[in-house]
Amino acid sequence: MCGIVGYIGKKKAAPLLLAGLKKLEYRGYDSAGIAVQEEETIAILKKQGKLNQLTNAAQNRVFNGKVGIGHTRWATHGKPSDLNSHPHTDSHEKIVLVHNGIIENFRELKQELIAAGHEFNSETDTEVAAHLISSYYQADLKEAVLQAVSRLEGSFALAVMSYQEKDRIIAVRKDSPLIVGLGEHENFVASDIPAYLEYTSNFYILEDEELADIHQDKVEIYSFAGELIADKNQTKINWDAEMVEKQGYQHFMLKEINEQPESLKRLLALYLDDDQLDLGSTGLKNNWLQDYDKIQIVACGTAYHSGLLAKYLLEDKLRLEVEVEVASEYRYRNPIINQRTLLIVVSQSGETADTLAALRLAKKNGATVLALTNARDSSIAREADLLLYLNAGPEIAVASTKAYTNMVAAFYLLTVDGMRQRTEISRQEVQAYQTALIKLPELLRQVIEHTGAKVEKIAEKYAVQEHIFFIGRNTDYTLALEGSLKLKEISYIHAEAYPAGELKHGTLALIDTGVPVVAVGSRIDIFSKLFSNLKEVKARGAETMLITIENQDFEASSVDYLVELPEFNQYFVGLLTIIPLQLLAYYTALFKGEDIDQPRNLAKSVTVE
Repeated sequence: MCGIVGYIGKKKAAPLLLAGLKKLEYRGYDSAGIAVQEEETIAILKKQGKLNQLTNAAQNRVFNGKVGIGHTRWATHGKPSDLNSHPHTDSHEKIVLVHNGIIENFRELKQELIAAGHEFNSETDTEVAAHLISSYYQADLKEAVLQAVSRLEGSFALAVMSYQEKDRIIAVRKDSPLIVGLGEHENFVASDIPAYLEYTSNFYILEDEELADIHQDKVEIYSFAGELIADKNQTKINWDAEMVEKQGYQHFMLKEINEQPESLKRLLALYLDDDQLDLGSTGLKNNWLQDYDKIQIVACGTAYHSGLLAKYLLEDKLRLEVEVEVASEYRYRNPIINQRTLLIVVSQSGETADTLAALRLAKKNGATVLALTNARDSSIAREADLLLYLNAGPEIAVASTKAYTNMVAAFYLLTVDGMRQRTEISRQEVQAYQTALIKLPELLRQVIEHTGAKVEKIAEKYAVQEHIFFIGRNTDYTLALEGSLKLKEISYIHAEAYPAGELKHGTLALIDTGVPVVAVGSRIDIFSKLFSNLKEVKARGAETMLITIENQDFEASSVDYLVELPEFNQYFVGLLTIIPLQLLAYYTALFKGEDIDQPRNLAKSVTVE
């Protein structure tokens, strides 16, 4: 949520700041602003609304400075407005800063500062930080920031400038991600790597309670205690700038749906060597299954849905108890955790605040933590005991597609590796599952190519609906949940998913003439049960869509729209099934004319509660 950018170098800062903010639009925001060091002042421009409003306003201003910071804001304290937008300053505009996160003790600090004569202009918690730094400032910005952050409570990332030190940006991180890009005679600061991947592939990934002192030709990293970290490691990012561009697609979401075969190949390449599964690089022991009595999976949103699907597979094949819980609920109860608990945390960004808090809680209570994340250098990746890297490549659209696919595939890998450790499962069966995994990318490609046009036609009819229901059984129910979430995220149509067997327990009351019901029926072993439920809704006037495996025998009169998938291993078929659900959400939103990549009220990375 929110985006920070900063630049110091030989080029004009304003265009680079605006371009960097453009690359971070996926994070979600409701206003934007920049501040640039000029000859006589720090020039500030900020606008409520989309970034193009700021960009248009900047065309009527002259920015010549070569040092600056910028921000896209997600409103928390104070409504979206020009006044509440970042950057913020102290009363005398001596200090200018941008901020991600929440300052939890801002009220107490604000009262103290007002009593000392400070005057505030906005409703934000951020402005408190500017005044607090100003109150400590005595010609050394780094020292003033260090004193201020020692008093701030909550999660925050800050980029700070002072008019009196025109060749310097101070950046700090506590629980909110921040990176420093390293260039030649120029350096960058940003919330995420894509902002400046065009200019450098070398970064410092700031860890909690670290400060970066950034100049044109020098970057020094300090702890919040003021100690120089001389051995800070640089991270080289192997993504190229083209990977984060649309490459001819109308939206990033459609591009990322089509990238799923390749992103899955990248994941499998890490852990399948000569058709043999090897999870040694994750840190898991060769016989890890014997070390645990229970697996807990903790995640949010789409990642949570991947865990729900995994529960069915892990319990069935490994005969180990698996609990799945939303991270924001897990951390506010007293979960039963001990040294024989394997906690699996799942997060695309690796910075999800609730998931990170759950990780810390579990480690405190003796659990081993395995992270499934798409960000190798994220907080979750660094703090976990074990790491299964998703390797999906950058995902820009807010609605996750290829990261979800790789999350599910990562759980497939864990399941098969666990099967290898069970003596009652034959080597031939394990090998058959490994061979099936290798076939998945090509089958994904086939499903994308063969179902896209059909789903697009269905979506055109669904775009006028107000309510759409999804049903499924077993793993198909978890896929229905994800399909429902995708649709509501980007089309704003009210969508709900239910276990098909629960229809008679209340849900059937919602079905009326013309109401669409999408039935997910890829599990052939229980297809007849699912189809009976489909007939129930059809008998009450529903307009039915069925996603199932080809060559099934059913009454065609009960199905208005049919999407067929190739026959495949029943445990892995979920990855094929999710494709038409993703496409249904995408095309429905497209026909409605919605902002697909940046849906309202949502952000890609949720770094605050």
